[in-house]
Amino acid sequence: MRALVLGGLRSGKSRWAEVAIAEAAGPEQPVRYLATGPDADSDDAWAQRVAMHRDRRPLHWMTIETADVARELRRSTATPTLVDDLGGWLTAALDRHKAWSGGNEAALGLEIEELFAAVNTFGAPLVMVSPEVGLSVVPSTAAGLRFADQLGGLNQRLATVCDRVVMVVAGQPLTLKESE
Repeated sequence: MRALVLGGLRSGKSRWAEVAIAEAAGPEQPVRYLATGPDADSDDAWAQRVAMHRDRRPLHWMTIETADVARELRRSTATPTLVDDLGGWLTAALDRHKAWSGGNEAALGLEIEELFAAVNTFGAPLVMVSPEVGLSVVPSTAAGLRFADQLGGLNQRLATVCDRVVMVVAGQPLTLKESE
């Protein structure tokens, strides 16, 4: 089972994804939580959000903070995994390749392909959280538009290989795709 969980800022998408991966893994089974956000030490508000997410996860879950999601997915293909979130991953990839204003397009494209391949071949339950493009302010900068374009394309591609796609609005899931 591969699921893509979309939603706007503070929509409840992460909480919904946590419940979904716990159900897919089974009771008391280990879950790998790939956290892609920036270092929490840089911003007190961000640190509080990270702490809130950590505090609600079961103690037997393993948290890995990483910007290399593809490598982590390939490292253990049999462990149920939650990726939270792809917006953080994309931000780090754009930074690494200096691609906010063009930069190394080829390297960014290769990294996106690596992620897509790792997701496509992952063998255990996988739930990925991603912000949905267009649910907030329209970016007024070239870098903001670039992020929205890249994220929209990534979400669309991942939705094609996921068994389930869910949009979370006000904490309520709307199933967009369900494979049988």
